Amino acid sequence: MASLRDSELRRPPAGAGVLRESVTETIRRAMFEELAESGYARMSMEAVTRRAGVGKAALYRRWPSKEAMVVELVSEAAAAHIPTTTDSGSLHGDVERFLHETLRALRHPLVGRIIPDLLAESARSTSLHDALHHAVLGPRRAAVATLLDRATVRGELPPDIDTGLATDLFGAPLYFRMLAAGGPTDAAYVRRLTHAVVAAVAASR
Repeated sequence: MASLRDSELRRPPAGAGVLRESVTETIRRAMFEELAESGYARMSMEAVTRRAGVGKAALYRRWPSKEAMVVELVSEAAAAHIPTTTDSGSLHGDVERFLHETLRALRHPLVGRIIPDLLAESARSTSLHDALHHAVLGPRRAAVATLLDRATVRGELPPDIDTGLATDLFGAPLYFRMLAAGGPTDAAYVRRLTHAVVAAVAASR
């Protein structure tokens, strides 16, 4: 009997992990929908609980504040869409793939409503700016640095390029096109942009 009780004690509670993850996923969806609809400044933990259909304790057990919740969930979503760094064989190929993968992420229906709002709010909040920069921009810039280092080793780039400027060039034109200026982002545009980015990166000394 003792060994049976020990076995039962070691066994994880049936369904407990699944339940917790299902609640987290419900909250995650509600948070993104609320963020897109209301904006960061107007969004509240209470509004997320109402939309998710959960109690306040479900949120506060996971995050101590609205900022912590937004940073963690946005960071997780961004991490799932970091462009791959597999070697295509050339800087041109790496840039083109990076742009296509970034474009695919930016086309999500909620992204165009969330990113501009968070950028604006980050300009007013140092803590939000620093947290998002570290968790969201940091991994993307690290991925670009990998591509630039590889191109330098191949001899496609001079060793004295301005890495910070070159990294900006990978994403900034496409973000501006998608989230501010508007205009076509078809395959022909990506091809032209790829040539422009490669030339600009090589000239960023």
